[in-house]
Amino acid sequence: METGIIEVDMFSREVNSENHPEVITFKETLLEVAEEYECKLLHFEINMGTVSFSFDSDELMADILRILQNK
Repeated sequence: METGIIEVDMFSREVNSENHPEVITFKETLLEVAEEYECKLLHFEINMGTVSFSFDSDELMADILRILQNK
């Protein structure tokens, strides 16, 4: 089964590197969540402030989409 990718405008457009402190913190959070769900972070990318990511857990991906839709 192929998992989709979630894209979220998280940071200002100037943030464009995985080495940026805020991006590092966010990625660490995603890795912690993956551990809680016993899954893996499959994709992580930052492009002009937009973060794209995916996990190998349909349950986690659905939970994240529900959270994003409620905001």
